[in-house]
Amino acid sequence: MLNGFTAVIDYGVGNLKSVTNAMDYVGLKTEITAEKSRIESADAIILPGVGAFPDAFERLRDRGLPALLREQARKKPILGICLGMQLLFDGSSEVRDCPGLGFIPGWVRRMETPLKLPHIGWNDLKFPNASPLFRGLTENSYVYFVHTYAGKAKNPEDVIAVTEYGTSVMAAVARGNVYGCQFHPEKSGEIGLQILKNFGGMMG
Repeated sequence: MLNGFTAVIDYGVGNLKSVTNAMDYVGLKTEITAEKSRIESADAIILPGVGAFPDAFERLRDRGLPALLREQARKKPILGICLGMQLLFDGSSEVRDCPGLGFIPGWVRRMETPLKLPHIGWNDLKFPNASPLFRGLTENSYVYFVHTYAGKAKNPEDVIAVTEYGTSVMAAVARGNVYGCQFHPEKSGEIGLQILKNFGGMMG
């Protein structure tokens, strides 16, 4: 593996240890940090997160991270996981309308499904657009979800994975150097580990 490291952003939201453990398992060095200099030194960035969108974005803003992440996205790969993926969008209507990072044109809304929410469990993926994030994986690979809200991208070409949960659910997005997974690759067994390994392979 490369000698570089991935900065796992610590902004007080999310289980960071499960992400770093999974990255370590596939031989990828990580550093949990919110320090500007360390984020700038990293070869890649992971933005994790669980909880409510407005609280998470406020914590990012309090640490001066939105502008830094936008700057870094021009130079290196970024992966948002679960709420971290939702933060990549223009905004969300969870709790109240709140702006996001604006990497992916679109909005995050409560899922409209006849099935029970939150959506918790394993679902299979379809890949409407090819992406290096899913290199080596076949359609119908199963991954683990925990969420009530989901993003809706304005541009179909930004959607790299979908699943079904009583309705079509956007499972992963990509635009430029920015990637997002609504599911948890760090909790998705061998499939998830392969996704993290693929992300690590994008480091320049």
